[in-house]
Amino acid sequence: MAEVIIYFNPKCGTARNTLALIRDAGIEPQIIDYMKNPLSRGQLAALAKRAGGAAALLREKEPLAAEMGLKGAAEEVILDAIATHPILFNRPVVVTPKGVKACRPAELVKELL
Repeated sequence: MAEVIIYFNPKCGTARNTLALIRDAGIEPQIIDYMKNPLSRGQLAALAKRAGGAAALLREKEPLAAEMGLKGAAEEVILDAIATHPILFNRPVVVTPKGVKACRPAELVKELL
């Protein structure tokens, strides 16, 4: 299979479970810890386009999202916020040739493998 990328936060149980499911499928993905290596605004825009919109990349449960009034906000506003505050990036996001998806719950990754 072509390259699989997981945007990963090691503190997140769902991210760890998703990584385990990918490995269980016999795939060793490229792992990007987005907290240590934040995505650029351009990278976020490209992911959002493939994921069905910036809202798919927004971690709405993060208190900062509510503080910033991001639920239902315009694409550009969401992307700018995530680029500035990586904690707002929904985790884990998996990229495969089949698409891009925030895998919450972890089992959603199976649709991409």
